[in-house]
Amino acid sequence: MNYSVISGDIVSSTSLTSEDRKFVEEKLKSLLSDLEHEFNVYGRVIKGDYLECVVPNPSEGLQVALAIKSFVKAIPIKTKAYKTADSRIKQFKTHGIRLAIGYGELTRYKPDEGIIDGEAIYFSGREISGETTYNKERIVIKNTLFFASNKEELNKNFQPLLALLDVLMSKATSRQCEVLYLKLLNNQEEGIAKQLGIGQSAVNQHSTSVGWNAIEEAVNYFKFIISN
Repeated sequence: MNYSVISGDIVSSTSLTSEDRKFVEEKLKSLLSDLEHEFNVYGRVIKGDYLECVVPNPSEGLQVALAIKSFVKAIPIKTKAYKTADSRIKQFKTHGIRLAIGYGELTRYKPDEGIIDGEAIYFSGREISGETTYNKERIVIKNTLFFASNKEELNKNFQPLLALLDVLMSKATSRQCEVLYLKLLNNQEEGIAKQLGIGQSAVNQHSTSVGWNAIEEAVNYFKFIISN
């Protein structure tokens, strides 16, 4: 049985204040609760800034990954940019989190015991650990969305798609990300408007600005390819 396993680490988390790091960790726990409720995801936070999530329905892997991405980008941190931390804080606000979707089998999966083992988590973890967000001189953000499996055709198909989504997400505002997150959790615009305390027309405008139609098409394409 195949799964989508998502590994992710917060961009420039060490540049956040201890108060903000604690706040982000608490928000991540809230996120995982939402994902469990909506997608039956099992997730955990490691060392405060690293996520691992198992998506039992592998075709929902991209939808869950984009939900995580939009949620993190919408977290209202209080840290202000200053001198050496300046560019790193900016990178956090731009990218939020780096995520890799690993697709494949899990030889051992016992969520009640916190056991996740197999090629799917190996693929996602390898993609994240093999990337760096900065060097000694300056921040060097590469792509922040990845896909890895033992099927080279799938890897080649999804690489350009994720690269385009990466660019789209990096330009999204905090409010747009809030709307996007709720839409990715399958909420209707009327309900989103009530949750955010804004008009439905504003929700529609934010959806259009963030490129919802393209994002929805990408999510559906991922579901179709993985399911067939």
